[in-house]
Amino acid sequence: MTNGRLRLLITGGVLLAAALIWLAFVILRPAVQRTIVITAGADGGIYRGFAERYAKVLKREGITLDIRNSSGAVENFKRLKNPDTEYEVGFIQSGIGDASSAPNLQTIAAVSYEPIWVFYQAATTIDRLSQLQGKRVSIGIPGSGLLIVASDLLKQNGITEHNTKLQELASVKAYEALKSGSLDAAFFIGRPDSAMMQTLLKSDLKLMNFVQADALVRQFPALSKVTFPRASTSLADDLPHTDVTLLAATALLVSKDTLHPALAYLLLDSANEIHAAQDYFTPRGYFPNQNAEDFPISDETKRYFKSGRPFLQRYLPFWLANFIERRFIILLPFMALLFGLLQVIPRIYAATMRKRLVVWYREIKSLEDEIWATKNPTLERVNQWRDEIEEIDANANQISIPQQYFGDVYALKQAISVVRARIISVAATVRRDPPSATSVVATDQF
Repeated sequence: MTNGRLRLLITGGVLLAAALIWLAFVILRPAVQRTIVITAGADGGIYRGFAERYAKVLKREGITLDIRNSSGAVENFKRLKNPDTEYEVGFIQSGIGDASSAPNLQTIAAVSYEPIWVFYQAATTIDRLSQLQGKRVSIGIPGSGLLIVASDLLKQNGITEHNTKLQELASVKAYEALKSGSLDAAFFIGRPDSAMMQTLLKSDLKLMNFVQADALVRQFPALSKVTFPRASTSLADDLPHTDVTLLAATALLVSKDTLHPALAYLLLDSANEIHAAQDYFTPRGYFPNQNAEDFPISDETKRYFKSGRPFLQRYLPFWLANFIERRFIILLPFMALLFGLLQVIPRIYAATMRKRLVVWYREIKSLEDEIWATKNPTLERVNQWRDEIEEIDANANQISIPQQYFGDVYALKQAISVVRARIISVAATVRRDPPSATSVVATDQF
């Protein structure tokens, strides 16, 4: 077998292994998921804005984010906690639900603060929620997380629908009612750079400073105390004129626990790209994080914040890494087969080459044993041995064998020379015996 035939044999083995892997890919794999259904929020809202930014990042990996609008965090929670719905991922405000009410949900990451603002119209300063008793107060729309948190905060401060006129208004209507004087105060939620918040912050409405924030966050662990710095709205006009203490919920990126791990890692990468920037309330890199207790933190999140994305996802395209991870158990035996072929084929080839020589080694060994076992050989027997060793030598010269095995060929020739020398030695001994007519003829021919 020549070098070309060896390469052909190895190539055939590799192609065979590749064909088997391809067959497993076609027959056994399910379709790679390319779409994630997310429940976001209303048009123009925080969650809708987040979802649109996630969609752009995921598109680079070939994943489509199917964004479905909702009325807010409460509706998102209801959609996700039902295991039979098509929704897989969504944004939920901290404090809306927990693991006991939705055991099938997990937190991918806490992604942003959602500051709670109270604007009011009054001649006196309001810095405690209890001061809103008896007034006309908007607390958000049904289905929103703001409605729940505002109701809980007011209730804790002794304010209920029985002693205060609580109204469920959207942010735009609440702002208009405040401006017209038909409303005394209103709760809002949103980032300070949103259009609605910029309108409110630049208006002549007063912004409540939560002087009891430390006590309130102890009562409501889902909330955090944050500070809106002086002059954050306008340096020229020094708005606001002082630092303002606010309460903030946390926006959580939540998924069903059936979400594939590979998609969870893509979402975490997207969250890191979108939410890691510095803002009014947090330094760069504060979000995304694992600082959430509403639902269990996903295993992928724990690994991501400890060591980053899995090895394969760092260096391979998503679809390929996903395939290998999903079918690693199936691929492993084929990989072992391929490795085995690469190891065994050269050995089989080498054994085949040496087998051609072993046949003649056996002949030489058999001939040598016969020579040593024959105590008084005749010239006829010696001539027979001579013919046999020459035939072996002739056949050895005709063996077609690659260059790398020439050493084995010459070792065979050396063995032939050793046995030939032994025959010559035995022949010389036979000639010293009394000659006969037959033996003289045979000796002369040797």
